Amino acid sequence: MKKLIKRDSSLIRVFEPKTTIQDKFQVMKTLFNNNLSGTSPVVSDFEKKAAEKFGRKYAIAVSNGSVALDVAFQSLNLEKNDEVILPSHTIISCLSAVVRSGATPIFCDVDSINWNMTLKNIEEKISSRTKAVLMVHTFGLPSQAKEIKKFCEVRNIILIEDTAEAHGQQYNSQLCGTFGEISTFSFYANKHITTGEGGMLMTDSLKLYNQFKQIRNLDFTNENRFQHNNLFWNYRLSGLQASLGISQLNNLEKVIRLKRKQGTYYQKLFMDFSELLSTQADSAYDVKNHYWVFGILLKKENIRNNLMKLLLDDGIETRPFFWPLHLQNALPDNFKNSSELLPVSVNLGKNGLYIPIGPHINKKNQRFIVRSLIKHIKTI
Repeated sequence: MKKLIKRDSSLIRVFEPKTTIQDKFQVMKTLFNNNLSGTSPVVSDFEKKAAEKFGRKYAIAVSNGSVALDVAFQSLNLEKNDEVILPSHTIISCLSAVVRSGATPIFCDVDSINWNMTLKNIEEKISSRTKAVLMVHTFGLPSQAKEIKKFCEVRNIILIEDTAEAHGQQYNSQLCGTFGEISTFSFYANKHITTGEGGMLMTDSLKLYNQFKQIRNLDFTNENRFQHNNLFWNYRLSGLQASLGISQLNNLEKVIRLKRKQGTYYQKLFMDFSELLSTQADSAYDVKNHYWVFGILLKKENIRNNLMKLLLDDGIETRPFFWPLHLQNALPDNFKNSSELLPVSVNLGKNGLYIPIGPHINKKNQRFIVRSLIKHIKTI
């Protein structure tokens, strides 16, 4: 009989990264060759291999996914009255990058089935001041990428694509990460490709690529290294992290197969409990969810936090969904709109949570998690 796989024999975590022998060998090779810094050849090698894998001309590695968004928006030279449309249901990094760029965030809602922004959501928020759209692929399904890209191209609106949660996912047989004029990635420890911490920007524009390089590297130049025209940052990725990324690129398809298999099994286990909860769709736009996380949305309101505590008592770690950006305390007052109604994002933020998925669990774990979750929902 298989035993439950538990870290410290007590807790099934939401996710635990798994590294392979090849990962360890690649990192040891980098250590042996002393390629540690963010300017070492292994970083350029990682960028080249990642660009090739995702079919882009240029890639720039940075220290994390939030930084990738910052660099993207800093490169656009947006102004105070310029508007950027973005989903309210997403990570705070998206809002931070827009606000720090000097632009005005305009929040849109998301689809109630796949939890992603749609073209219709964007059309409801468009104005003459719209300069950019931040399209985010959420939890494992893509946004309506082809249609959103065409919409932006016709109106000369810049499309920035956040691919942090969609490594290897596709839309219309085209890889996510190839639709945006700028596409950003996160390589945090829970992502399908990980460098522990890390991120990347990809583009087909040589002009943007050169801007990314300067913003990432303190505006150093070859001609006059310590004479600077801009106050930029050190956002470099280390050689050690890049070496892990090179190895991880080769493992992406295997990770996706595993998590799709686990996600499909969860869908089967939850099939008879639709009166209690819903899950993110198993597929949308003719592509199968690749389950960066496995999310559930509770039908009964105001029980989520109590449920999470009860699950933790059972040794099951969970996480709440993103709190809507338009309701964040950190949102500057001049961007707040008390009449803003984004009901799907609010419902997800109040009643959504995700449960363990990944190489650290097996089917017995999954059955235990579902039994425990359903039991507590019924008794709260």
